[in-house]
Amino acid sequence: MAKVRVGVNGFGTIGKRVAEAVMLQPDMELVGVVKTRPDYSAVYAVKRGIKLYTLSSSIEEFKKRGIEVAGTLEDLLNEVDVIVDATPGGVGASYKPVYEKAGVKMVFQGGEKPDIAEISFSTLCNYEQALGKKSVRVVSCNTTALLRSICTLNKLAPVKSVRATIVRRAADPKETKRGPVNAIVPNPARMPSHHGVDVQTVLPWLDIVTSAVVVPTTLMHVHTVYARLEKSVALEDVVEAFEKAPRIVLVSSELGLKSTADLVEYMRDIGRKRYDMPELAIWVESITVRGNEVMWMQAVHQESIVVPENIDAIRALMRLTSSAQETIEITDKTLGLLKGRLPG
Repeated sequence: MAKVRVGVNGFGTIGKRVAEAVMLQPDMELVGVVKTRPDYSAVYAVKRGIKLYTLSSSIEEFKKRGIEVAGTLEDLLNEVDVIVDATPGGVGASYKPVYEKAGVKMVFQGGEKPDIAEISFSTLCNYEQALGKKSVRVVSCNTTALLRSICTLNKLAPVKSVRATIVRRAADPKETKRGPVNAIVPNPARMPSHHGVDVQTVLPWLDIVTSAVVVPTTLMHVHTVYARLEKSVALEDVVEAFEKAPRIVLVSSELGLKSTADLVEYMRDIGRKRYDMPELAIWVESITVRGNEVMWMQAVHQESIVVPENIDAIRALMRLTSSAQETIEITDKTLGLLKGRLPG
């Protein structure tokens, strides 16, 4: 079977990770990526052996910098089956007509409004609903994290409602224009936060309310989650459900993984590129059960958690696998994802 030809528009935080993940898939071929500026990321792409494309208005600027490009965005679209839009939030909407004109299938990110695509997507929740669609929107990092744990718990017992507080990192590590530097920033004017609303784009039946604050860190987000189920469950059953779930790892503060900094250091120790952690980390000691109430705390690596879902979204659009289990097995093996307990 011929490999699905994939292009990535945008080669920043998400785009570079998705592009490199595509290169590891046995059923996909990365045709190239689009960069609008001839910066160090463009140089890295070329040195990595990735074909570089740009906008027609930017070609001369690339030539002046001595960076070779294979063509324009339109040229790339003529060569691919699927385009993954990894442009900054809100920019993807301006490119959608260009993608539609080229007749390619589209994967958008959570920074776009839900109506940009036919369906909002989370592998563990609605993979089969995305099969054969023309476009999907992979939800944001925080939404992906919430959906992974909620949909895992929902298989144990139906989830009636969720309340969650999100402690957000202020900026990604390479960003220099965002803060705060020395503050905790609530936004009472945006209560509840948009994260619960975004979860409902995948699980419209769920009663969920979220709030968020921003803190001076760049490493990860942390969520405190409270869920009410339709029936009582045992603590050991909840722990087992999370432990056996794909893309979720249980971490132990008793073994030194007490903070997001510890998690990042452990990813460095095991040789993860860019210290990425696509898995959702749940502190096992935080899991609390009282009848039909379940509470836990989880950590989200915002730079990489959505990468596996982007790969699965491509498979869903092209019907490369018919079930979530099939694509998870391929994606998680090729990306080296962990499951169970850490350290271990």
